[in-house]
Amino acid sequence: MLLPMQIHLTLPPWINEVVDGTHRYVGDDERVGLAIALARRNIEHGEGGPFGAAVFDAEGRVVSVGVNRVVPQTCSVAHAEMMAYMSAQQRLASFRINANGGRYALATSAQPCCQCFGATVWAGIDELLIGARAEDVEELTEFDEGPLPADWAGELERRGIGVRRDIRRDEARDVLAVYGARGASY
Repeated sequence: MLLPMQIHLTLPPWINEVVDGTHRYVGDDERVGLAIALARRNIEHGEGGPFGAAVFDAEGRVVSVGVNRVVPQTCSVAHAEMMAYMSAQQRLASFRINANGGRYALATSAQPCCQCFGATVWAGIDELLIGARAEDVEELTEFDEGPLPADWAGELERRGIGVRRDIRRDEARDVLAVYGARGASY
């Protein structure tokens, strides 16, 4: 028996309907707004969990995006943040997104789970912009976000990653609530 020699993950085709690759997303509010729009569209299409993420360069241009694709891709690591990180790393041809000296931010519709927190440490971003909190995710859905260090934000900041939370939190919570009310699970 031969083992698989390739891993192939995809984003849904509607991504390009939501993301304007020529637009400069100015400020935290607009960047997290895109992540939330991706999360909303993902559940509207039944493509996965209620999570969206996007990597931006310093000028606010989209480098990559991600949505939760765990079920359709049969892959437990296909979280929105992970998909955005992997796509950015491929696009920039570097395992650390900021290796070439640019500054990059990840905007996410909800606080990263323990898996995505770990990836954030190594991905090579300079800022993490967050909509909903982990407690919002656990309150409004059946997701278990896993264990994080008590001072997870401080851990990231000590590694040079600025953290800003509660950006459009109510809007991000609304997406989680819609998903949770459906009784859906990823």
